[in-house]
Amino acid sequence: MTESHTLPSGKTRIESLEMRGITKRFPGVLASDHVNFDVKTGEVHALLGENGAGKSTLMKILYGLYHPDEGDILLDGKPVTISSPNDSINIGIGMIHQHFMLVPTLTVAENVALGLPSSRGILTDLDRVSKRIIELAKIYNLKIDPTAYVWQLSVGQQQRVEIIKALYRGASLLILDEPTAVLTPQEVDELFVIMKQMVRDGHALIFISHKLHEVIEISHRVTVLRDGRTIGTRLTSETTKQDLANWMVGREVGFAPDRGETNLGEVRLSLDGVKCGSDRGTPGLRGVSFDLCSGEILGVAGVSGNGQRELAESITGLRKVTSGKVYLEGQDITNLAPGDITERMLSYIPEERMRDGMIKEFTISENMVLREHHKQPFSKNGFLNLRGIAAHTDQLIQQFHVKTPSRETHAKNLSGGNIQKVVLAREISRNPRVILAAQPTRGLDIGATEYVRAQLIEQRNKGAAVMLVSEDLDEILALSDRIAVIYEGQVMDIVPRENATPQMLGLLMAGVHPEEGVSVVK
Repeated sequence: MTESHTLPSGKTRIESLEMRGITKRFPGVLASDHVNFDVKTGEVHALLGENGAGKSTLMKILYGLYHPDEGDILLDGKPVTISSPNDSINIGIGMIHQHFMLVPTLTVAENVALGLPSSRGILTDLDRVSKRIIELAKIYNLKIDPTAYVWQLSVGQQQRVEIIKALYRGASLLILDEPTAVLTPQEVDELFVIMKQMVRDGHALIFISHKLHEVIEISHRVTVLRDGRTIGTRLTSETTKQDLANWMVGREVGFAPDRGETNLGEVRLSLDGVKCGSDRGTPGLRGVSFDLCSGEILGVAGVSGNGQRELAESITGLRKVTSGKVYLEGQDITNLAPGDITERMLSYIPEERMRDGMIKEFTISENMVLREHHKQPFSKNGFLNLRGIAAHTDQLIQQFHVKTPSRETHAKNLSGGNIQKVVLAREISRNPRVILAAQPTRGLDIGATEYVRAQLIEQRNKGAAVMLVSEDLDEILALSDRIAVIYEGQVMDIVPRENATPQMLGLLMAGVHPEEGVSVVK
């Protein structure tokens, strides 16, 4: 084997990998229907498709988490059998999962070494592991301290640990499943620099993303899946963002929703000097004040970690307010129990939809009535009305286009986009007067994103007061009537949509007031 066929790790690189006629069935679902896909060394091959199109299923088959019912996997032209992740790792395939597989209480070095034999037998060799981590970090500019505990790291740093884990194990082909879904724009740029370096060093990368501008920027080829089938493969240089969107969904997709005119009504939600702590023991909010009126969408923009989560949780009763007041339709709801607040017709679409928005072991029917199960028509005299719940669920599944085998499917078995549609259906069907939507389209495909945005605009047009918390500036600009920019727990400014530009918002998000040119938060 010549030098050109080896990676910086010293491992032999994968020249090509091909999946032919891959078919995978689950009860009631044909997840992969004779799918063809291939990737070559030195390229980024993007895999696109709506939520539930079969992308993750295909990659889990490649990584050995699922076994195909039909089809073949060829490595450098020779058939291989991948029965487990160990098989996958041994032949040089690594996977960076959307939800990181790290132990928070262990250090970076301990996480990397976890599950691997020590070079010293029964004794640990963390010093050698740390030395290799530092070498890899230097090659790929990963900037990671091997002695740092994972719980101390930002989301972007945790992702780098996952990449180092894969590289440490000698991965030649790396699967990146929605790697930018939880990253800030700056962290995305840093990830792309790392990916480009890996490609130059002879790695093959499979990139799964719903963000079409990222696919255009980073990939060499793109394959689109729809309903478990391969629609086709194109050179990225020969396609456009609009072409990919239409190809994915199977119809013309509109990126800019029709917002219509703003008809402001009375103040529905008001914050007056609200302060609270963060999970890190530092101030989370530092005197936040604003009003939210019926008939408007107030966008809250900011880089991740600047108080967005604390803001949402302070309003919904999930985090204690240490100073200031929260008013809902003129009534003081400061530090009320979450259930008491939602009873007052405030609906919450949480950032962590699986952790805070659903009970994953419950069925779709059970999740659909989580808020209202104790009320008629869903219960009477302490007994659930199962027939009424079933009819209500079937109606919402149809109305909100939830793709599921049945209403009795457990939430954990749904794709991310369909989980979000269930949360959205439950919260909007209550006819809320105030809607708090935190990162409502994070990780969703273009079709699901288009649908969620249209639903928020429809609720605003019906007179609801909508607060949209998003790190996606395009989304904020597309949907909002006014935009509040939050930085280090303070609202820098609130500007009308027509006066806002990405440049202005970018400065405010960095703590700089455009007129002053200096940071206004100390």
